[in-house]
Amino acid sequence: MNSVEMFNNIFNFGMGVTMFNFIFTIFFLVFLIILLIAIVKGVKQWTYNNNQPVLIVYGRVVSKRLSVNHGTHHSGEINNTSTSTNYYVTFQVESGDRIEFSIKGIEYGLLSEGDYGKLKFQGTRYLGFERES
Repeated sequence: MNSVEMFNNIFNFGMGVTMFNFIFTIFFLVFLIILLIAIVKGVKQWTYNNNQPVLIVYGRVVSKRLSVNHGTHHSGEINNTSTSTNYYVTFQVESGDRIEFSIKGIEYGLLSEGDYGKLKFQGTRYLGFERES
Protein backbone atom coordinates (compact mmCIF):
# COMPACT_ATOMS: atom_id res chain seq x y z
CA MET A 1 0.00 0.00 0.00
CA ASN A 2 1.52 3.33 -1.02
CA SER A 3 1.29 6.57 0.96
CA VAL A 4 -1.58 7.99 -1.12
CA GLU A 5 -3.71 4.90 -0.45
CA MET A 6 -2.85 5.05 3.26
CA PHE A 7 -3.88 8.73 3.36
CA ASN A 8 -7.15 7.94 1.62
CA ASN A 9 -7.87 5.04 3.99
CA ILE A 10 -7.19 7.07 7.13
CA PHE A 11 -8.92 10.29 6.10
CA ASN A 12 -11.89 8.97 4.18
CA PHE A 13 -15.35 10.17 5.22
CA GLY A 14 -16.06 7.37 7.69
CA MET A 15 -12.71 7.58 9.44
CA GLY A 16 -12.71 11.40 9.33
CA VAL A 17 -16.01 11.53 11.16
CA THR A 18 -14.67 9.07 13.75
CA MET A 19 -11.46 11.09 14.15
CA PHE A 20 -13.47 14.33 14.46
CA ASN A 21 -15.73 12.75 17.06
CA PHE A 22 -12.71 11.57 19.05
CA ILE A 23 -11.02 14.99 18.98
CA PHE A 24 -14.29 16.78 19.76
CA THR A 25 -14.92 14.43 22.70
CA ILE A 26 -11.41 15.02 24.09
CA PHE A 27 -11.78 18.81 23.89
CA PHE A 28 -15.26 18.63 25.43
CA LEU A 29 -14.00 16.49 28.32
CA VAL A 30 -11.07 18.82 28.97
CA PHE A 31 -13.43 21.81 28.97
CA LEU A 32 -15.85 19.98 31.29
CA ILE A 33 -13.06 19.04 33.71
CA ILE A 34 -11.76 22.64 33.83
CA LEU A 35 -15.30 23.92 34.42
CA LEU A 36 -15.92 21.42 37.22
CA ILE A 37 -12.61 22.30 38.90
CA ALA A 38 -13.52 26.01 38.82
CA ILE A 39 -16.97 25.29 40.29
CA VAL A 40 -15.53 23.10 43.06
CA LYS A 41 -12.90 25.72 43.94
CA GLY A 42 -15.57 28.44 44.03
CA VAL A 43 -17.84 26.40 46.28
CA LYS A 44 -14.92 25.53 48.60
CA GLN A 45 -13.96 29.24 48.89
CA TRP A 46 -17.58 30.26 49.50
CA THR A 47 -17.96 27.56 52.19
CA TYR A 48 -14.65 28.54 53.80
CA ASN A 49 -15.71 32.21 53.98
CA ASN A 50 -19.13 31.34 55.40
CA ASN A 51 -17.50 29.28 58.17
CA GLN A 52 -15.21 32.14 59.23
CA PRO A 53 -16.23 34.72 61.83
CA VAL A 54 -16.98 38.26 60.73
CA LEU A 55 -14.02 40.32 61.97
CA ILE A 56 -13.82 44.06 62.52
CA VAL A 57 -10.27 45.31 63.03
CA TYR A 58 -8.50 48.63 62.74
CA GLY A 59 -6.36 48.92 59.66
CA ARG A 60 -4.73 51.25 57.19
CA VAL A 61 -4.90 51.23 53.39
CA VAL A 62 -1.31 50.62 52.32
CA SER A 63 -1.74 50.09 48.59
CA LYS A 64 -4.25 49.96 45.77
CA ARG A 65 -3.92 48.24 42.44
CA LEU A 66 -6.05 47.28 39.51
CA SER A 67 -5.85 44.63 36.85
CA VAL A 68 -7.20 45.39 33.39
CA ASN A 69 -7.94 42.47 31.07
CA HIS A 70 -8.53 42.97 27.35
CA GLY A 71 -10.14 40.52 24.98
CA THR A 72 -10.76 40.54 21.24
CA HIS A 73 -13.06 38.23 19.33
CA HIS A 74 -13.03 38.13 15.55
CA SER A 75 -16.20 37.06 13.76
CA GLY A 76 -15.89 37.59 10.06
CA GLU A 77 -15.23 41.24 9.35
CA ILE A 78 -16.43 42.37 12.80
CA ASN A 79 -14.02 42.66 15.72
CA ASN A 80 -15.56 42.61 19.18
CA THR A 81 -13.44 43.83 22.06
CA SER A 82 -14.10 43.67 25.76
CA THR A 83 -12.33 45.01 28.79
CA SER A 84 -12.77 44.10 32.44
CA THR A 85 -11.12 45.69 35.45
CA ASN A 86 -10.52 44.06 38.82
CA TYR A 87 -9.81 46.29 41.82
CA TYR A 88 -7.63 45.32 44.79
CA VAL A 89 -6.79 47.06 48.07
CA THR A 90 -4.17 45.99 50.62
CA PHE A 91 -4.79 46.76 54.27
CA GLN A 92 -2.29 46.57 57.10
CA VAL A 93 -4.00 45.64 60.37
CA GLU A 94 -2.87 46.36 63.94
CA SER A 95 -0.97 43.05 64.21
CA GLY A 96 1.21 44.13 61.26
CA ASP A 97 -0.30 41.58 58.88
CA ARG A 98 -1.25 42.70 55.39
CA ILE A 99 -4.43 41.50 53.72
CA GLU A 100 -5.41 42.10 50.11
CA PHE A 101 -9.07 42.09 49.06
CA SER A 102 -10.81 42.28 45.73
CA ILE A 103 -13.36 45.11 45.96
CA LYS A 104 -15.92 46.88 43.80
CA GLY A 105 -14.82 49.80 41.65
CA ILE A 106 -17.01 52.32 43.48
CA GLU A 107 -15.34 51.46 46.81
CA TYR A 108 -11.90 51.47 45.18
CA GLY A 109 -12.49 55.07 44.11
CA LEU A 110 -13.48 56.13 47.63
CA LEU A 111 -10.35 54.74 49.31
CA SER A 112 -6.96 56.44 49.42
CA GLU A 113 -3.61 55.11 50.50
CA GLY A 114 -3.10 56.06 54.13
CA ASP A 115 -6.79 55.94 55.09
CA TYR A 116 -7.26 54.54 58.60
CA GLY A 117 -10.39 52.97 60.03
CA LYS A 118 -12.39 49.84 60.74
CA LEU A 119 -11.98 47.00 58.28
CA LYS A 120 -14.76 44.41 58.19
CA PHE A 121 -14.16 41.05 56.53
CA GLN A 122 -15.07 37.37 56.67
CA GLY A 123 -12.34 34.98 55.57
CA THR A 124 -11.21 36.29 52.19
CA ARG A 125 -14.46 38.22 51.67
CA TYR A 126 -14.26 42.02 51.99
CA LEU A 127 -17.32 43.42 53.77
CA GLY A 128 -16.44 47.09 54.12
CA PHE A 129 -14.21 49.83 55.47
CA GLU A 130 -15.31 52.67 57.71
CA ARG A 131 -12.82 55.53 57.56
CA GLU A 132 -12.00 57.39 60.76
CA SER A 133 -10.98 61.04 60.69
